[in-house]
Amino acid sequence: MHSTTLEAQIGAGDDDTLAPVKPEEKTWSWFAIFNVWANDIQSLFGYSLVASLFISYGVSGWTAFAALICAGLFVMFLVNLSGAAGEKYGIPYPVFARASMGTAGARLPAVLRATVAVFWYGVQVYFASTALALLIRSVTGINGGAEVLGLTGVDWLSFVLVWVFHILIFWRGMTWVETFLNIAGPFVYAVMIGLLAVLWVKSDGQLLSQAQTIFANPEGTWGTEIAGFVAIIGTMVAYFAAVMINFSDFSRFARDKRAMILGNLTGLPLNMILFSALALLTTAGAAVVYGEAIINPTEIVARTDSVLLGVIAAITFFAATVGINLVANFIPAVNGIASLAPEKIGFRKAGLITSVFALVIGGFWHSFISEFGISGFVNTLGATLAPLYGIMIADYYLLRKQALKCDDLYNMEGGAYHFTDGWNRNALTAFAIAAVFSVATVWVPALGELSGYAWVIGAILGGVIYFVRCRRNHIV
Repeated sequence: MHSTTLEAQIGAGDDDTLAPVKPEEKTWSWFAIFNVWANDIQSLFGYSLVASLFISYGVSGWTAFAALICAGLFVMFLVNLSGAAGEKYGIPYPVFARASMGTAGARLPAVLRATVAVFWYGVQVYFASTALALLIRSVTGINGGAEVLGLTGVDWLSFVLVWVFHILIFWRGMTWVETFLNIAGPFVYAVMIGLLAVLWVKSDGQLLSQAQTIFANPEGTWGTEIAGFVAIIGTMVAYFAAVMINFSDFSRFARDKRAMILGNLTGLPLNMILFSALALLTTAGAAVVYGEAIINPTEIVARTDSVLLGVIAAITFFAATVGINLVANFIPAVNGIASLAPEKIGFRKAGLITSVFALVIGGFWHSFISEFGISGFVNTLGATLAPLYGIMIADYYLLRKQALKCDDLYNMEGGAYHFTDGWNRNALTAFAIAAVFSVATVWVPALGELSGYAWVIGAILGGVIYFVRCRRNHIV
């Protein structure tokens, strides 16, 4: 074993993807962090999820709304914990994980997170292309045509254009990613408010009065409302779980701790309040105007029979889908892939690798992958992330007291985080035990009702087991 400098250990990737962010590169204000969450929340799936919660859990709209706000506050607390090291040391998640998992062991959580991200990145590229296809059809009136793998010529053109658009954004670096997020977040809100205004007019101003009736739950009891309240919080925590574990990938670009905390404070509770209010009121407006609760915004737009609104909505859905793809999928995929061989794989190369997978996954999604049932495999990988979060937090706050040796994080041949040949056996044991529970909630029907709480329980189990084992073995 020999001592080496931080610069030598980082590697010779084309742009040192995993290297600590330099002070002059820490340019993200609270507004940039705010828009990270705005884009993470503003997806078609996010809208449908929020709009359906009070229906799915049999609670009143106001109970669902209160639960969403509480979920936002709880997730804010969790990401402030996971993002602190990134902001303080300028390190991404795959490097932060080395402190608890070991310099070699950290590749395990990085690969698990990257695998989930790569899969959903490809799927989201496909869904973003459906918004562009909607735009093309709205403008040109083209419909039908021969299909290849279930997609028409317009669909394939849209898919390739969206795929290339993602490449153009990441090729210019994180500055362009930040710029797109800052534009997309406010734009989506503007259009959602416009859609709500259309429904307000069509309902002759009766939207609010009718909403009170729609959101009422005459069959509900205190017991069912409380149970639904807790279940919704668990569902929303699970929804944000992937971003929570690798939030240091974003917080590392924050100007300072204040920018991160303020961005999370406004970005999570405020976005949850605004987005949830718009989603719930729009759902109520659609019920008033069309006589049924419609949770898919594309169907609401289609019912308006407005070409202009259809065009604007298509652009909005495109921006929202690309935004969440960059936040929840692209960045963790790139950093995870780069961590496999940091001396050879940089930001652009990892981005191209991610894009190739996206081309295959997105291209075959409609005709094959969506019918194959691969989501169970991906959900299993996602479930294993929960114990890793608990281990990471217990290590950083309880054992290391928020103090890391940055040079040793990049020393792959020795140092404080090399442990046993680069693997921390205490972390591996804790991960294996806690992951059994997390994975069981995906596959064991008897544990299905715990799926909403599985992430929190898995994280606590992983953290507690890891802390106890480290203290018992005198590992710091």
